[in-house]
Amino acid sequence: MSKIGYLGPEGSYSEIAAERIMPEAEKVAYQNFPLLMKALLSKEADVIVAPIENSINGGVLQNIDLLQSTDGVCAVQECVVHIDHRLATMEGAPLSGIKRIYSHQQALDQCARYINANYPTARLIATSSTAAGIQKIQSPEDAGICGSHMKAEGITLSGENIADEKNNFTHFLLVVRGAADPAKPSRKIYFSFTCRHEPGALFKILKCMADDNVNMTKIESRPIKDKPGEYRFFIEIEGDYSNAATRKTLGRVADAANSFKILGAY
Repeated sequence: MSKIGYLGPEGSYSEIAAERIMPEAEKVAYQNFPLLMKALLSKEADVIVAPIENSINGGVLQNIDLLQSTDGVCAVQECVVHIDHRLATMEGAPLSGIKRIYSHQQALDQCARYINANYPTARLIATSSTAAGIQKIQSPEDAGICGSHMKAEGITLSGENIADEKNNFTHFLLVVRGAADPAKPSRKIYFSFTCRHEPGALFKILKCMADDNVNMTKIESRPIKDKPGEYRFFIEIEGDYSNAATRKTLGRVADAANSFKILGAY
């Protein structure tokens, strides 16, 4: 049986993505994203699933950096999960007494308006995942923010979604060992590049795609850690990696760039 790694503990949104992508696989939880990638590289896990972008908070920077910095891995499938945040408290605990709220930092950020309106003095404590936050609830003064699917003994969830934006989705990528397969069709291609330090360098790269009628679905930049003032760009396009014309366009992009890397085709 194949093993799929995800950010645990059980009940996390990452586990939902893993179940949707590979329902028959054995699910293995890991404490953080670096351990997740390490498990893939060591073959402890056959594949892993990791969040790459949230519709409210944007890119999951740690995973973008891991995908960029890790050789020999590639994203091959996308899964979109609707995020429905609920306030978790001990059964019978008065909501007015909450002094600490535990959850993943993104969940805390996504419920900021609700927290500020109802618990402006509460201490916000980031955990490795929303599910891990539930495990921190030890007294009536503790609360967590987790998914509506979560169930834990002695814990009650709010009846409504407390997120500031109810139309909230997280994009997950299935990551495998190996490189993008030019024989396998795809709907999207994800890649990164750095620009040469000259006028119009980024324009020249973007023009390669525009000239070939390639639609770009997202673009973002990340500072290069050991090169102050320099940036790496991450782009997702609509495209079939098995199409020779698409690969030719990517070749033109690579030629115009200082560095270039395919991160996924899915």
